[in-house]
Amino acid sequence: MIANYRSLAFLGFLACAVGMAFALYLEHFRGYEPCPMCIFQRVAMIGAGLIFLAATLHGPTGFGRWVYALLAATASGIGAGIAARHVWLQSLPEDQVPACGPALDYLMDMMPLMEVVQLVLSGDGNCAKIDAQWLGVSLPGWTLVAFVGLALWALITPLFARRPSW
Repeated sequence: MIANYRSLAFLGFLACAVGMAFALYLEHFRGYEPCPMCIFQRVAMIGAGLIFLAATLHGPTGFGRWVYALLAATASGIGAGIAARHVWLQSLPEDQVPACGPALDYLMDMMPLMEVVQLVLSGDGNCAKIDAQWLGVSLPGWTLVAFVGLALWALITPLFARRPSW
């Protein structure tokens, strides 16, 4: 499949937008309150989406495509790492789950940003709770699959993009 680079990058952006729309649907219409790790995964999804959007608007050639690819893959890889940690927390036996911590907005008010990030990434009992599953896989598990797919898409987009004829 050979296609226009901007179209391929736009598909990456669209996938991120659909992922965020689904997360917001679950929060606002289904009542699933996001834990701090979910919020960080959303930040990574938005970051990857913005990079895909910038690539769409810029439409670089040659090496520039690889710069965008590596940036989008990095944002997706960070999201995948957070999602993998989230899945791991959910797989712990109940007696090994960390205690629940304060809400993210309280942490942001009380601590410096880097301490908040470290605390959130260590996870707590809120993040270990499995609210929903589909085909036996939790929401963070599906988010992990999505991030891996986005990272792969980012890296193959420059390979499958048609060279401009101008």
